[in-house]
Amino acid sequence: MKALTRLLFFLFQAAVVGLAAAFVVVWLKPGLLVTRGLGSDSGQASYAPAVALSSPAVVNVHSARRVRQTAVTGSKTPSARGIPGQYAIPPVAQLESSLGSGVIVSSDGYILTNYHVINGAEAIQAGLQDGRVAAARVVGVDPDTDLALLKVDMSGLKPIEFGRSDDLRVGDVVLAIGDPYGVGQTVTQGIVSATGRNQLGLSTFENFIQTDAAINPGNSGGALVNARGELVGINTALFSPSGGSNGIGFAIPVNLARGVMQQLIDYGRVLRGWLGVEPQDITPELAQAFRLQDTRGFLITRVTPLSPASVVGLAPGDVIKSIDGDAVENSRDALNRIAAKPPGTAIQLAGVRNGKNFNVKVTVAERPVQQSNS
Repeated sequence: MKALTRLLFFLFQAAVVGLAAAFVVVWLKPGLLVTRGLGSDSGQASYAPAVALSSPAVVNVHSARRVRQTAVTGSKTPSARGIPGQYAIPPVAQLESSLGSGVIVSSDGYILTNYHVINGAEAIQAGLQDGRVAAARVVGVDPDTDLALLKVDMSGLKPIEFGRSDDLRVGDVVLAIGDPYGVGQTVTQGIVSATGRNQLGLSTFENFIQTDAAINPGNSGGALVNARGELVGINTALFSPSGGSNGIGFAIPVNLARGVMQQLIDYGRVLRGWLGVEPQDITPELAQAFRLQDTRGFLITRVTPLSPASVVGLAPGDVIKSIDGDAVENSRDALNRIAAKPPGTAIQLAGVRNGKNFNVKVTVAERPVQQSNS
């Protein structure tokens, strides 16, 4: 009996000591009582770390250009004879400013933005998140992808971390950072709605990321980042009949932008292959008319004089089915593959002419700027 009493006393004593220790811990650390579930203060989802990492690299891009007003004519006050005289105000040059965004991509001052943000600008300034402002010069532009590279001479810059756009999946969370409407740096959140968007008429080489993160005027050239704060795209355009965000925005993939940036640094321009032909997709009707077995490949509708294509005898009506032995899916596929060839590279084309197969070897030239043909 005594043994049982001692055991019960020992258990009671241990329980009292345990409760006392727990009381002391809770008194000193009350936060330990907070449940770490969904919706609690400590467990709430937040993208603040991603914003803190990436937002210092996003800048405001102010550009100024001179525009000339047209001459204005009118009538003077009628003279004593009642015959009005004529006067003319000559054209006057005025300064027009526009606002966009940019992304610091290196500690030595390189900034990626959109070509349309700085097109025609005579003066460009970059405004940093910390309040500093500096003049920016144009290193190079690539209208075919709507990209431009600027440079500022400043110290203490915080470049953005690069991610990989080819790892993006539909449904991934993304953040758009820029300066919409000039209100100041703003972050909007959404998901990747689609990848590989093209044939939008925004640029020659299109491979856009589509997102429902709000992209408004002034966001152009800003950063599209993933949930880790890594750059995955350069915000470029929105689809909006009204001019406001409708949840359909487009960004240039960072993989494409990075390649363009490196060529602009190395050469001041982007080197792409060019044949000098105007391609057209093959419809079922065209396939039947040209007695083709399928719609793969492209139809040549025009050949630029003195171009590589004209030198080897390519002509309107020729159908190209393969490049270097690999089948061509459509005109856009051909455009991208030819552009990827370094100027001076010889390629083998196979196709159909007047119902007969033909092969021709052609050396690609450097693609002229803002040409729409391949």
